[in-house]
Amino acid sequence: MKFRFALLIAIALLLALARLSVGPHADAHGVIHFGFALPTVTTIPFRLSAVLGAAVIGLLLALAGLALQALLRNPLASPFTLGVSSGASFGVACVLALAATTGLSTHAFGGEFTGALFGAAFSLMLVWILAKRASGRDAVALALAGVVLGGVMSSGAMLLEQIVPRGLRGDLLAWMAGRIPELPDPSALVALWILGLLALIVLWKAAHLLDLLMLDDDEATAAGVRLAATRGGLFIIGGLLAAAAVSFAGPIGFVGLVAPHTARLFIGHRHRLLVPSTALCGVIVVLSADLLRQGLDVGTGRLPVGVITALAGGPFFLWLLSRSRRGGSEWNL
Repeated sequence: MKFRFALLIAIALLLALARLSVGPHADAHGVIHFGFALPTVTTIPFRLSAVLGAAVIGLLLALAGLALQALLRNPLASPFTLGVSSGASFGVACVLALAATTGLSTHAFGGEFTGALFGAAFSLMLVWILAKRASGRDAVALALAGVVLGGVMSSGAMLLEQIVPRGLRGDLLAWMAGRIPELPDPSALVALWILGLLALIVLWKAAHLLDLLMLDDDEATAAGVRLAATRGGLFIIGGLLAAAAVSFAGPIGFVGLVAPHTARLFIGHRHRLLVPSTALCGVIVVLSADLLRQGLDVGTGRLPVGVITALAGGPFFLWLLSRSRRGGSEWNL
């Protein structure tokens, strides 16, 4: 297991180095090209910011997915499949629309992060109610409800896009597709890393509780788990991480679904190694998508990261869904 964990670290570092070496560069005639080239003193700060931004988004979404899967005891749970990311997007769109119609700054309404947090919390609350009614056992029904909820929230966000000024509409549409900022706000980047590392530490410290939470409620309670407190903490962590990621990069889909399951294939189900391995897999997924999109110019620019993850994660989700419908074990997919 330690070798596999070290392998994940090595893959993440290699992808980060590869991303540092990919980007625009000038040839001997001063013509700008995209491709592999050693970063210069001028370009390395920009590429390093992009790498750190992609890595922290992968970290946040992966840990959010792991927290939601433990919370609902559902292998199909993730910020995207449960509509939490779409809810956060709707919250951000509400803040931008209010700012546009009133002429006030977004900070007058709490800023994009506050909108994302309220939207994510609202969606997660609806999912929680559905999960309680289904006793947390009907994975397929809950996933389908999340997809419908996500569609409704996304439609609401697109409706609000028509309210914002035309100059902002294009940026909002690009953000809704899920993109890693090329020049992120350094303070926001630092705040996200602090949040992500704190969540990583908290979940790692609670690894034994997360293992016990996979048992039936009666067994978990008999083993000493305070179910209400533990699930309340996971509820807060999942919603907070998803909201932070969406407010920074938009709704990047399926990372929170793919990363935990990939980590389980590598490491197993014990959360002591699963928590950091999930974080690494999230970093690997988003860095891979960001690296891949650098070579995919469709004529009007490079595809957003969210499009790449959706193209890869969609079939993965359908495979998990088919396994659940056939009655496969939830945690041995």
